[in-house]
Amino acid sequence: MSVPIRPLDDPDARAEAARILRAGGLVAFATETVYGLGADATDETAVAKIFAAKGRPRFNPLISHVPDVETAFALGQATEAARAVAQAFWPGPLTLVLRRAEGCPIAWLTSAGLETVAIRVPGKPDARALLAEVGRPIAAPSANRSGRVSPTNAAHVAAEGFDGLDVILDGGACTVGLESTVLDVSGETPRLLRPGSVTREQIEALVGPIELAGHGDAITAPGMLASHYAPAAPVRLNATELRAGEVGLDFAGHLGAEADLSPTGDPVEAAANLFALLRALDRQGVAAIAVAQIPEAGLGAAINDRLRRAAAPRG
Repeated sequence: MSVPIRPLDDPDARAEAARILRAGGLVAFATETVYGLGADATDETAVAKIFAAKGRPRFNPLISHVPDVETAFALGQATEAARAVAQAFWPGPLTLVLRRAEGCPIAWLTSAGLETVAIRVPGKPDARALLAEVGRPIAAPSANRSGRVSPTNAAHVAAEGFDGLDVILDGGACTVGLESTVLDVSGETPRLLRPGSVTREQIEALVGPIELAGHGDAITAPGMLASHYAPAAPVRLNATELRAGEVGLDFAGHLGAEADLSPTGDPVEAAANLFALLRALDRQGVAAIAVAQIPEAGLGAAINDRLRRAAAPRG
C-alpha cells in the first residue's frame, strides 16, 4: 500500500503527523537539506523503527531535530563555541554535537550509546512548526535506505518503499540538497565531523582554527561511515574523460555529459542537484559513473566528501 503524501505547509497535515510521531510512528518530512525519516528521539522503540526501516548500522548515531535554540541547549551543554555558531547559523543546515545535559531525555539508541547528542534546528519554517507541535526532539536521518543516495523531494522518499512509514510531508525540492554540516563542540576545540553548506571557512571566521575528522576516526556522529550515499553503480572520481561503459556526472561541462551538476560551475547548484542526479542515474541502471573534478574550496569540500563516500569500497 502506498504511503500518503500530504503538504508540509498544511496545519492539519502537520497536526496529524505530530500525533503519529508522539504515538511512536514514522513520518518523513522536508527540511532545507534533505528529507528526514522522523521518529520520537526520546522513544527507543520508535527510534528502532528508523534503524529497521533504513537497515542502518546501530553504531551510527542519529541527529535530533528541535524547533529552536533554547530547546537545543536544554538537551546538550552549550560551550562558548556552540553558542557562537548557533547564533550565526541556526536555524539552518548545521548540526552541533554537544555533551548531554543532565536529565537529557534523548534515547541512548538515538545517540548510539554516546555521552554526546547531535542536535539541529532546521532552517525550513514549516519543519520547525512541525517540531514545535510535536513538543519532543525528533530523530530524523535522511529518508533513504542506509548507504544509498539521500532524498531531496517527496517522490524520492516514496520510491524507497519503507515498511512502517505512516506519512510523507511534502515540502517541495530541498533548497540546500546536502546533509547538514556536523560540528563537534563538546570539547575544548571544535571539530568538523562532516562538511556541509556551512563551511569550515565560515566556522573558523567565528571561533578560530578547528580540527578535522579523518575517515578512519571512530564514528561519533552521523555521516562518518566511509562508504555512504552510494548509488548501485561503481563511481570514479576526478574524471577528465569517459571510459567505455561509463556515464558521466558532469560539472561545468568538462565531460560533455548530459547529467551536469551545474553547467555554470556553481557549487550551490551542484550541491542541490547532487543526490537527485545520482538517483536519476541509478534509475537508468548504468554500469559505471564517472564524475568530473569539482573544486575543493568552500561548498565543494562537502560535495567531494559525499562523492568520496559514494565511491568508497562497499562493505
